This record gives sequence, C-alpha cells and structure tokens, in this order.
Amino acid sequence: MRSLRVLFTVLLAFVAAVTISSSAEAAEGKYVAMGDSYAVAPGTRTYDDAVNDLCRRGPLTYSRLWAAQHPSVAFVEASCSGATTADVINTQVPQLTADTTLVTLQVGGNDVGFVDVLANCVLTIDDRDCVNGVDAAKQAIQTSLSPALAQTYAAVRAKAPNARVIVIGYPRFYTINGSCGLFGLSDTERTAVNSAADTLASVMSARAAEAGFTFLDARPVFDPHTICSSGTTWLTSLEWDKLNESYHPNTAGHRDGYLAALNSLTG
Repeated sequence: MRSLRVLFTVLLAFVAAVTISSSAEAAEGKYVAMGDSYAVAPGTRTYDDAVNDLCRRGPLTYSRLWAAQHPSVAFVEASCSGATTADVINTQVPQLTADTTLVTLQVGGNDVGFVDVLANCVLTIDDRDCVNGVDAAKQAIQTSLSPALAQTYAAVRAKAPNARVIVIGYPRFYTINGSCGLFGLSDTERTAVNSAADTLASVMSARAAEAGFTFLDARPVFDPHTICSSGTTWLTSLEWDKLNESYHPNTAGHRDGYLAALNSLTG
C-alpha cells in the first residue's frame, strides 16, 4: 500500500512538472509578422511555392529567420506581397490575438505606388519626369499614407493590446556618386528616389511614436550596402527578366541587415 502511495506521489510530481513545462513554453509568447513584399521573399529568389503562393513567402526572410532562432515562440506569418495598409487591416490584423507578444509591421510603399514610381524612373528619358513622379509620391506619403498608417497602427494595437510592435522601415536604394557610373538611373534620379525613402521613414517613425511602437530605421543599416555601393550589396538592382525581384532586400539584406537590426531590439 505504501509503495502505491509513493508511486502515486511520483506520478503527481511528474504531471505537475509537465504542466509547469508546458506553461513555461506557452509563456514564451507569440510573434506575428505583418507587411508587404519587403517582409516576404522577393529578392531572395527562394520561395515556399513560387507558382501558387501569391504572397510569395519563403524561408530566408528576416521574420522566418527570427522565428527559427526562437523556436519556443509561436509564429504566425501574415505578411503578403503587394499588401497595402487596407490589406493589412482587412486580412492581416484579424490574425492577431490578445496573447500576441511581438509584432513586426512593414507596410506603406504600395499605398503610394512606389513600384510604379521606380518603373517610371527606369523607363523615362528625362530626369524631370522621374523627379516629378517622386514628388507626387512624397506628397501622397504626407497626405494619404500618414493617416492610413495611424489607422493601421491603431487597429494593430486594438487586436494585440499587450504586444511589442516594431515598425520596420524601408532602406534608401542608392549610393550617390557610387560605383554604378553612367549606367541605369542618373544620380539626379537616384537622389530623388532616396528622398522618397527619407520622407517615408519620417512619416512612419512619427506615426509609430504616436502609437507607442518602436521604429526600426533601415536607412543606416542598409546605407553601406545599397545599390552602387562599393561594399556587398544587400538590395537587388533592376533586372528586366525578373522585375518582381528588383529593388528588394536579397538574402544578405534579410539576414545581415533586417534580422541583425531586429535582434538588436529584441535580443
């Protein structure tokens, strides 16, 4: 009889240990990655399903790499290529839950048609056409995107009230007077494109601060590695046969750029 009591006590201790262990694992938290093509795989050339996955997700992105480094944290990838702030509110925010502890959010470029702006700069002959297009995008950042970001950030906070939210910024694309020479865009056009990234960062950081979110400024992270730099390039340049890969962070940009910067904030 005594041996049965001892056995029963051991079993209770085992069950308690398992319960505590499971609770500890659950307490590690939940990470939800949200955003557009910069938060998924264009530029890395490696996809989960290059044919059927319109979101173009893949294993080499900063969010996937962070999740792999933190296997005890539950991971939800809500990001999707082409997403706007409206898409984030309608399809990505619903994937947040009250137990979400970390959110990364990278969205805004598609709201102001930045892909079309770049295409115009590449195709136009006159620098002024490119500059005018960039100026229109910068105006849209101030007048349209700014309130849209505020609305998006409020929606994120409402669904994930206890989460740490890190707003991920976009890099400048070009090193001015760099190694590209006369090929491609002129330095006038490159300077204009970079100025749009500066305007975008300014607005994103301001709205993030108002929401109580952390802003990860990608510009100083990527500046030594932008297109036309003398160092290792972390961004894909224009490729006519792979337009949907162009102007996105490559594998090194995700790993050595975004992931390293994210780790410096999250540990």
